[in-house]
Amino acid sequence: MKISLWEDHAPYAVQGREQDMPYLVPYIVEGSSSAIIICPGGGYHHLADHEGEPVASWLNHHGISAFVLHYRIAPHHEPAPQMDSRQAIRYVRANAEKFGVDPSRIGILGFSAGGHVAAMAGTAFDSGNPESDHLVERTSSRPDLMVLCYPVITMKSFGHSGSRENLIGPSPSELLVSQYSAETHVSSETPPAFIWHTANDSAVSVENSLQFALSLSSHSISYELHIFPEGRHGLGLAKDFPAVAQWSDLCMVWLKQQGW
Repeated sequence: MKISLWEDHAPYAVQGREQDMPYLVPYIVEGSSSAIIICPGGGYHHLADHEGEPVASWLNHHGISAFVLHYRIAPHHEPAPQMDSRQAIRYVRANAEKFGVDPSRIGILGFSAGGHVAAMAGTAFDSGNPESDHLVERTSSRPDLMVLCYPVITMKSFGHSGSRENLIGPSPSELLVSQYSAETHVSSETPPAFIWHTANDSAVSVENSLQFALSLSSHSISYELHIFPEGRHGLGLAKDFPAVAQWSDLCMVWLKQQGW
């Protein structure tokens, strides 16, 4: 089942690629009161399958409904992916009764570039357009929590060059770099976060997670951060790396502490 996020064509579609419609794939648990929107990684170039459905199954196993977000990637660029994530949160929240979830328990989880999508959703949200005739558009896009897995956070010096080029171009202005560096948008309204990374990640520097944690701390936002000494990028649930695979159990404890 696919749920299209836009009724007609998605805003900011690349000419000739209007058919690339963003959508959600739902994994609903009957009796669940919470939901998490999953954003797979892939450097804004592709979406990694192992960071989608398997993660939804893990959440379902623990009684949490999930939605895998197929957000737009290159040749689409900013602000399309960020609009897709905000629309996804609005859609799930506006239809919370239909899905059997609490509208105040809608989180977002992302891996790598999907972590950037999730971090931007948690730092650059809005309360909705009260003048709109559509319920979804009137609904807040703020997630109630974030789970960030080896996330791309910044578009600055220690960011991921491939994600940056695919999202904001090869020679972005300083304004665009700042606009899409999630650490610069943390505020007192930013939701709590669970973050994990491997110290020797050679693709997306651990500095991304460290910088975001510092930004959260400076605004007194609750967070939990785990840095594993060994591993690699793109591990997903990390089934082949037992030491790193602990992240999912640690995350589930944290989610329960959040009331999920």
